[in-house]
Amino acid sequence: MIHSCAGGIVADNKKMDFAKVEVLADGKVCWYVTNIPLLKEGDFVSVPYGALDTPTKAKVIRVDKNVSNQVAPISVSKAKEIYGIWSE
Repeated sequence: MIHSCAGGIVADNKKMDFAKVEVLADGKVCWYVTNIPLLKEGDFVSVPYGALDTPTKAKVIRVDKNVSNQVAPISVSKAKEIYGIWSE
């Protein structure tokens, strides 16, 4: 952890991977955190969706790797993580 000269604490600069997906059930586009190393555009994944985090099929439309949590496309504290690759 880094301390600022003013006495405060500067946030950690953690790197994360994010995936933008299209939920096939309704076409909604959402961002998720991912820990799947070889995830790529066009893959189908299982994501938590809705108030009950129901496993739902989605298509990956973009993957951003090694993104600082300070410039993440979504709030890291509220981000949900992809469950895994979709298997029929």
